[in-house]
Amino acid sequence: MNFHRPVKSARDPLNRAFCLPRLPRKHYQADAVVFWTLTVFDRSKGWLTPAFHQRFQNLMLHAAVREGLVCPIYCLMPDHIHLVWMGLRLDSDQINGMAFLRTYLEPELSPAKFQPQPQDEVLREEQRKRNAFAKVCFYIAANPVRAEFISEKEIWPFTGCVIPGYPKLNPLTEDFWSKFWRIFAKLRQPDAGNIKRPPIG
Repeated sequence: MNFHRPVKSARDPLNRAFCLPRLPRKHYQADAVVFWTLTVFDRSKGWLTPAFHQRFQNLMLHAAVREGLVCPIYCLMPDHIHLVWMGLRLDSDQINGMAFLRTYLEPELSPAKFQPQPQDEVLREEQRKRNAFAKVCFYIAANPVRAEFISEKEIWPFTGCVIPGYPKLNPLTEDFWSKFWRIFAKLRQPDAGNIKRPPIG
């Protein structure tokens, strides 16, 4: 008698062999700027607590140091996470950083799990200019307002930034962006942009 394990459909969200289309890896390396979304499977809730937030910040700091990244904005929502990473070094690799983050963060979600692959949007050159980039970050910060968890005058406690060496920076303060760009210019290595990428189709 032959026993066979059930074969998972290619569209099964828990099928680890199923992958969303992704750009060539170079688009996630060096000075890349990427808007990431980590969605929890079945939109499971109940895991977002101050303790989870603290653990997330700690792991983000480790990922940042390992891969040479800064995160000017993140927003933890009850069933998903938004964050932006910016590369600082020629050898920065956000694919590696995301694999590290998900590996160590997912146990904190238990019994919930992340969907097998995060979504990403690699920002194009015109989206990386200061005003356009700020709009992307403001969109992320406004998630709790759009979801009607808070009013425009309230502060969502699960929004922040991770910039190694600057623990008191807050992306919701008026002077954040002027401070951030000065710090970013200081942290970014001169050769971080010396990478040739295939064009985005």
